[in-house]
Amino acid sequence: MLAWTIYISFLGALVLLLLPQSSMRAARILALLTVVAGFAVTLVGFVQQRSGELVTVARAAWVPSLGIEYHLAADGISLTLLLLTGIVAISGVLFSWNIEHRTREFFAFYLTLIGGVYGVFLSFDLLLLFVFYEIAIIPKYFLIAIWGSTRREYAAMKLALYSFVGSAMVLIGLIAAYVVAGARTMDLVQLAQFPFPVHFQMWAFPLVFVGFGILAGLWPFHTWAPTGHVAAPTAASMLLAGVVMKLGAYGCLRVAMTLFPRGLDAWGFHVLGFGSWRDVFALLALIGIVYGAMVALVQKDFKFVIGYASVSHMGFVLLGLMTLQQIGLDGAVLQMFSHGILAGLLFAVVGRMVYDRTHTRDLSELETMHLSKSIPFAAVTFVLAGMASMGLPGFSGFVAELQVLIGVWREFPLFAVATGVGIVIGVAYIWRAMQKAFFGAPDRGALTATPPLPAITLPERIGAIILIGSSVIVGLYPQLLLRIIVPALHLPLFDSLWKGSRQ
Repeated sequence: MLAWTIYISFLGALVLLLLPQSSMRAARILALLTVVAGFAVTLVGFVQQRSGELVTVARAAWVPSLGIEYHLAADGISLTLLLLTGIVAISGVLFSWNIEHRTREFFAFYLTLIGGVYGVFLSFDLLLLFVFYEIAIIPKYFLIAIWGSTRREYAAMKLALYSFVGSAMVLIGLIAAYVVAGARTMDLVQLAQFPFPVHFQMWAFPLVFVGFGILAGLWPFHTWAPTGHVAAPTAASMLLAGVVMKLGAYGCLRVAMTLFPRGLDAWGFHVLGFGSWRDVFALLALIGIVYGAMVALVQKDFKFVIGYASVSHMGFVLLGLMTLQQIGLDGAVLQMFSHGILAGLLFAVVGRMVYDRTHTRDLSELETMHLSKSIPFAAVTFVLAGMASMGLPGFSGFVAELQVLIGVWREFPLFAVATGVGIVIGVAYIWRAMQKAFFGAPDRGALTATPPLPAITLPERIGAIILIGSSVIVGLYPQLLLRIIVPALHLPLFDSLWKGSRQ
């Protein structure tokens, strides 16, 4: 049934385009029903698939002469990210209930993006994965360029250019792997078992890893992310940080590290103190954590704070992958889920609850409005999301980041210390933003001059509760996801990766 997550999303987008332009309410309801149906299918699959092992969903010849198949499958990693996509998709629709400009087209692009994301997480043929990867990226351009705000055309073009450069790098690597393996198949499972020459893996691995890493916010290729987050409408920001960045991290693990595990081996020499690509990417991830946190600390724009915080937290995912430790990889996958939930919630508060009501994101202006009094639900939601983002026990962020830190400590002890510094700076920027935006000393003149702000609507409350509840459930019972993530990382698909790490 999991294949229907893709079909339902694309079908919903098609039906939306057939609606009259004036049917805004019908478009919202149809979009909501579509994402709920997709999530329901995912939930059924999650309940039925308790082992985390690889299960074929659909398989048929696509281009038989080239050995290319329409091959959909799911394991514990895929299911975890499918759940994340469903949850964020539902919340995104609820936080977009106020969209009135070309509502039909907005939700059609939205559902197309969701369908592409589902397709990436289910694809086990590399060409099929690449096709869905591009389908997921293209609607982002239109969502930002048409419905965005600050410098939207610039942000949309920057996202498109970065994404397509990364895609070109990935495509070169995939074609090279296909040719070297004999040009008989692009099936991920079969290619993962092929003994690619070590010298080939040494250049193919960084090429594909960086190609996917660009979309994951890998420093120094991260600059599209804060710009895109700030310009995007609320639902697009939620998807961009919550789901689309996970496509990049997923590709790094599922494709680069699975196909080319020997690319992580030592070079046999040192350059500037680096002895392997693993050392290089671990350092870049660490810089992303600390740099993102430090830049977030000095931002004056509320949304830029969350944008750079998102880059910082994605650094935990990439650093966890480079540990090549069971606990580090577990934490990296769990952090993908956790960050997707919490980043979506933070952007929902900043974009929909605050900016759409106050029409400013300037923290110095928000400081005079005392928003904790005028929109208390937004203040409480941001406090909870901020505490969760800091890594407060009881939320998903704590479990995920703790596992990553343990893995980093075992492999890169000094990096673990520096990562701790990044976490402390994270506490500071969340605390600063929370204080300025919601609990600043009110300017009495501004309070009397500002008209009362609209109350938080029911769809917004439901969306916030869904996201907070998801983080709390995983934080209190992480085994809910770990019971399928851990077995997935021990599938034959990852045998070469574990052998390489032991060497």
